[in-house]
Amino acid sequence: MFRSPSTDGFELLTTAQSRARIGALVSDFHAGPSSRFDFGNALVVDLLTGTLESVTDLTLFGGANALAIESTSGVWEIVQAGAAELLAPGRYRLTRLLRGQRGTEGAMGNPAPAGARVVVLDESLASLPLAEADLGIPWNWRIGPASRPVSDETYVGHAFTPAGVGLRTFSVAHVEQPWRRPRTPGDLTIRWTRRSRALSADSWGGLEVPLAEELEAYEVEILDGATVKRVLSTATTSAVYTAAQQTADWGELLAPGDTLDIRIYQLSALVGRGAPKAVTLSF
Repeated sequence: MFRSPSTDGFELLTTAQSRARIGALVSDFHAGPSSRFDFGNALVVDLLTGTLESVTDLTLFGGANALAIESTSGVWEIVQAGAAELLAPGRYRLTRLLRGQRGTEGAMGNPAPAGARVVVLDESLASLPLAEADLGIPWNWRIGPASRPVSDETYVGHAFTPAGVGLRTFSVAHVEQPWRRPRTPGDLTIRWTRRSRALSADSWGGLEVPLAEELEAYEVEILDGATVKRVLSTATTSAVYTAAQQTADWGELLAPGDTLDIRIYQLSALVGRGAPKAVTLSF
């Protein structure tokens, strides 16, 4: 693989030793639950090469049978499948699904359309050796057989700007509903649980997931429809929406029977806001 910031002067960046297994969706793939098995959807794919097979739950939880589904242009959901049924040569019906893996629950299509690209995530794939300074630069790429020069007609050109999506923080979890705690109108403390990109965060033995970012920081957007009324910043897994702020935003304090739409972002020092967590709070 060669790259250049212009249309000439291509330099070799890396080589690959094997081909990825790619394919396409045979039918629409609808959104489903995350953090538990999705028994309501089936993923039907055509693979150009290679095979898939069923695995035990223990093997599945270890990362087996992972596929990236392009739900919309440039947006990919990672799905794992426990059961694989061969329908025809190269065509599989995958069930017992784990959706939105590795923080991609926000990338689910509704639906991901038939014909969307599918990539099997296995040892044949390798990360591009990009530096932090490469992010955001609109590189031009040339991809082809290593035995031929970059100018050969067998090479394919592609424009791609690396955004560091894999470095974005995951959305937070378990946002606490105000009605779960006795309270009187006044300051509102919004609480949540941090998630982590670190693989060790999957351990059931720890009391709190490790912090994978340089610093812990969050932003909470207070919403009025599509309008952002206010942004609260905090360095802990809670933020206080004061009585004075509520009155300034709404003309009165939030009280029983009211609802409040919010979005919570964990921040990365490198790539900024991570995936949002959108929640409607009920009082």
